[in-house]
Amino acid sequence: MLFFPLTIACFTACGPNKDNNKTDVKEVMDIIHKINNYWQANHPEQGNAFWHTAAYHAGNMAAYEVTGNQAYKAYSEAWAEHNEWKGAKSDDKENWRYSYGESDDFVLFGDWQICFQVYADLYNLDEAKDERKIARAKEVMEYQMSTPRNDYWWWADGLYMVMPVMTKLYNITGNELYLSKLHEYFTFAKELMHDEESGLFYRDAKYIYPAHKTNNGKKDFWARGNGWVFAGLAKVLQDLPEDNPHRDEYINVYRDMAKALAGCQQEEGFWTRSLLDAGHAAGYETSGTAFFIYGYLWGINNGFFDKDDYSTVVDEGWSYLTNTALQDDGKVGYVQPIGERADQHNVNAETTADFGVGAFLLAASEMVKYYRSTQQ
Repeated sequence: MLFFPLTIACFTACGPNKDNNKTDVKEVMDIIHKINNYWQANHPEQGNAFWHTAAYHAGNMAAYEVTGNQAYKAYSEAWAEHNEWKGAKSDDKENWRYSYGESDDFVLFGDWQICFQVYADLYNLDEAKDERKIARAKEVMEYQMSTPRNDYWWWADGLYMVMPVMTKLYNITGNELYLSKLHEYFTFAKELMHDEESGLFYRDAKYIYPAHKTNNGKKDFWARGNGWVFAGLAKVLQDLPEDNPHRDEYINVYRDMAKALAGCQQEEGFWTRSLLDAGHAAGYETSGTAFFIYGYLWGINNGFFDKDDYSTVVDEGWSYLTNTALQDDGKVGYVQPIGERADQHNVNAETTADFGVGAFLLAASEMVKYYRSTQQ
């Protein structure tokens, strides 16, 4: 395992000392390069635009933002070109569906829409503002918004996949419908999956207590599922107008989640796969942990959380990510494979995945921003 004592210790101990923070920025940047160079070197092929690959590219764009490494941007550009700047590719709107599906007919399924986040970011970086980069995103989302349905986000992951698409496209187009539909769809998802007592989200309707329980009879809140929501709220708040009438609602859910998640972090800094029942799915897990650390750091960096309230949470989570999850060769380990249940799959140092790498890159990029802010 790698050990980065200065990076970990300085989050709370070094404060605004400029010399130390310059060192910290370099160390975190080195971690970003180690992780991302390893991933891209071992995955030269361009995958499809489905959720797990797109989630990596969302993290890759965050890494590009803080490093300025043109190779990272080029890697995502090549992926977008390979996928024709589309998600699911069907052009027959009468057959567009939004239940679970991996074929090209499931255009309205959120797992095929997360790619639009990356396309929007690449469009915004393009001085020429090539409309081709966002044409499909606007076509799909504006068709979806024209329908009377509001139940498009029926699983927790969908909040990360698509909520930021709505705010990004609003900021590009100025179309207020993106924000009103964002709230309409979020309201459905919240009423379905949000547990007010705990402040956490069930993965979907199948897992709602008491119909579903952990092996020990407790409520079962999947870590990565809540990671998607927590990170998605951060991304929404980043782009949501200050005067949006629903802004306080998103902030309150975000802050309530932060309080709830802090209470179930494990001593070694990670979160177990079932948040309130460590015994249900014991052991390390990186993807949920990385999304949580990203969410906490973004909240601190943008004034939504008091650093004093969550510095220990971040210290311990960053320690887990850098000392346990990150392997010597740059692999991000202990990523629970694709699934939807807390108790699915064995997880070990060799289990990695594109979306887990993307989550780690998000967290590391926010750590860079944290240290840079203390140099001001």
